Amino acid sequence: MMIDCLLSTFSLTICGDNENIRSSGRAPSKAHQTATQEGKNMTTQESSFLNRAVRRRTVVAGALGVLAAPFVSRLAFAAGKVIRASTPGPDTEWQSKALQAFKAELDKSMPGAFDVQLHYNGTLFAQGSEIEAMQRGNLEVALTSPSDIAELIPEYSIFTTGYLFRDAKHLDAVYDGDVGKEFKSKVASDLKLQIVKSQYLGTRHVILRSPRTVNVPADLKGVKLRMPGSQAWQFLGNALGASATPLAFEEVYLAMQTGTIDGLENPLPDAIASKFYEVSKQVVLTGHQVANVFFTMPTAFWDGLSDEEKKAVLAAENAAKKVNDDGVIATENDGKAFLEAHGNTVTTPDVAAFQKHVLDAFVNSDFSKNWPKGMLDRIGAA
Repeated sequence: MMIDCLLSTFSLTICGDNENIRSSGRAPSKAHQTATQEGKNMTTQESSFLNRAVRRRTVVAGALGVLAAPFVSRLAFAAGKVIRASTPGPDTEWQSKALQAFKAELDKSMPGAFDVQLHYNGTLFAQGSEIEAMQRGNLEVALTSPSDIAELIPEYSIFTTGYLFRDAKHLDAVYDGDVGKEFKSKVASDLKLQIVKSQYLGTRHVILRSPRTVNVPADLKGVKLRMPGSQAWQFLGNALGASATPLAFEEVYLAMQTGTIDGLENPLPDAIASKFYEVSKQVVLTGHQVANVFFTMPTAFWDGLSDEEKKAVLAAENAAKKVNDDGVIATENDGKAFLEAHGNTVTTPDVAAFQKHVLDAFVNSDFSKNWPKGMLDRIGAA
């Protein structure tokens, strides 16, 4: 309060009568006009004295500003701990809606404790760069994929294998069970990241710019299929029989529109949210991966939370997961009809042929050499 008063006093003194009169909109009084004329007739010595006085006032005001800085910092800190969340998808995706639910739940349970800032379409960090951003302390929440983590912990490239999970329930059973606990512990120790929860992304299918007959992997030969840039993603695209083409998610729509790529593979809810149906003609229901993302935070940030704050974050993410998973499953159930209504032909290939081709490719690859012994069987038995 004292600082505010002092600053206000100096502000009025330095501004002087001229500023007060201009801001009030009133005409200057006769006395003021006289004073102004006398001011014009000041000697050089008088003018120099006045300039020194103004400079002294400026220095004092600046010093008071420095004294006030800690008070300003405390006010900023009182606004809440900043949680910057980044996603490559648009705000219409279920993953983005889940982030919105996370923010709303935290604001409700601990008003003012957190300042959750949501960034869509890869505007804060491009897809694939989020892990490094979190490790550098520049990001508090990212939806990381198993392939992002596999790049850094090769033994868990097993989670990038096609046809690994049966459905969303099997996915949760694995990540909430012993296998998941071991995985999360490894990520925490090696990458200094806290995996809070797994969210269902959807079952991935092949989406083509132009219609063609696709029954077995050989039918995709020569098709430039967009995949994320990691080695595991590229391998999966090639294992499907296509020519994997790395491209950031936010660039896919234009690439499909111009023919830079021939297709992509994504869950139907993502394809619908991003309006890929506007630039595609066919969806091939390969179902080659039951996919997920991990709601991830830097361990340093997580460890800095109080027990009460951790409890609130976990509760908010549980609510967000329900919004996401329920929404994804509902959209998948309606997805085929929606896509057909928007000009896409939806076809079902020989899924068994794709499954054998993809699994054989992974099991016989260099990736499998890093897999923990017996892990494939443990995942299947979950």
